[in-house]
Amino acid sequence: MIRALFLDVDGTLVSFSTHRVPDSARRALLRAHERGVRIFIATGRAVGNLEIVAEVPYDGVVGLNGSDCVLRDGSPLVRHTIEAEDLERALALSDELHFPIAVELDSGTFVNRLSPKVEQLARMVDMPMPQQTDLRELFARETCCQLGFYLDPELEKAVMEHLPRLTASRWCDLFADINVAGADKGTGITEVAARFGFAREEIMAFGDGGNDVPMLRAAGIGVAMGNACPEALQAADYITADIDDDGLAKALRHFGVIE
Repeated sequence: MIRALFLDVDGTLVSFSTHRVPDSARRALLRAHERGVRIFIATGRAVGNLEIVAEVPYDGVVGLNGSDCVLRDGSPLVRHTIEAEDLERALALSDELHFPIAVELDSGTFVNRLSPKVEQLARMVDMPMPQQTDLRELFARETCCQLGFYLDPELEKAVMEHLPRLTASRWCDLFADINVAGADKGTGITEVAARFGFAREEIMAFGDGGNDVPMLRAAGIGVAMGNACPEALQAADYITADIDDDGLAKALRHFGVIE
């Protein structure tokens, strides 16, 4: 029996075309929650950047790719923070190789410089344009669990060779999420499951991006959306329809989570 659902946001819960949760998904999750199934958001977004899924009845968040896990009321569960020296090295690489860096916080996304990729990504997910600021000063007064590098996959490989204590994951070609090595959505859902007493076979996870692969593999049932990237499709136990073709609701009915 499935006792917990872990759901990615962009491309899984929220459509890239409509920038909203499909009505079929919202209704299906309400039914599942009413039946006692716990629901958790598992996202690369910060916990403070989830207004778009406010109507989903979730119990907690595996935020920032498993680096910041909290209950819906904000009570902390797990946190993996980035060290200042890793930020310094990243900023040096940013200056040398000319790619923007973001610090992702509950209060917003902040970058050391704007660029066409920064602007394109903000439009893609229908979010405010990141603020350009002094990231060192911001880092000194805020706890940071995730950076963002605006670069292509080829440059990412070269950059990450110089940052052995950090790891990169992707859900699009414009941008890589950067977290402490060893932290990802898979470790996040495992840590949250242990707190709640969920067995692996009682967990179902939904995703569409490369950063969802560890979560799809860690869950008892990993479901890839029909619009998922090749890596997520390969990692999944089951492939459902596209997000805009009621894919989430169809999978929940297929596995008997809802009628």
